[in-house]
Amino acid sequence: MIGPGQMANAQKSTAASDEAYLRIGEVAERIGVTERTLRFYEEKGLLKPPTRMEGGFRLYSEDDISRVERIKNLQNLLGFSLAEIKEMVEAQEVKMQLRAGYRPEADLLEKREAVLRAIEVTERQHALIRQKADALAKLQSLLEDRLVTFNGWLAHLDERLAEEKTARKPKARSGSH
Repeated sequence: MIGPGQMANAQKSTAASDEAYLRIGEVAERIGVTERTLRFYEEKGLLKPPTRMEGGFRLYSEDDISRVERIKNLQNLLGFSLAEIKEMVEAQEVKMQLRAGYRPEADLLEKREAVLRAIEVTERQHALIRQKADALAKLQSLLEDRLVTFNGWLAHLDERLAEEKTARKPKARSGSH
């Protein structure tokens, strides 16, 4: 971990120059991804270019780590593509910026524009989730139909097996010796 005093030779982040930073290997190990994955996320715009030390070493903040964890969560839980994840994460960041920039003394039109922007990005997020939910609902319905079919086949096979078993039983003799 790189402490605040060791950042003298690094290009400091404007957001938090006094917070601790982790190198790429430390972040990869902590989150459970490869270093290549982190670089790929950066190349695809999913992760903002991290602060770098003089030698070019990437340094990641807690905010960067949280973003990667959100990306992994969206990928694992929802099956989102990287493009969809980027849109979801960026929309969340827009809303956080709007919240952080809220000023009670702002005029009503300015507040209204901020709320409209929050609605716009939330609607995009909702549309992505709705699309995934619809696809999952269709898949769930298909699998439920298949289970009904397979259980019907199983019941039919069990009936036939029972019939065969009954037919094979030796019939008891009646009569005496």
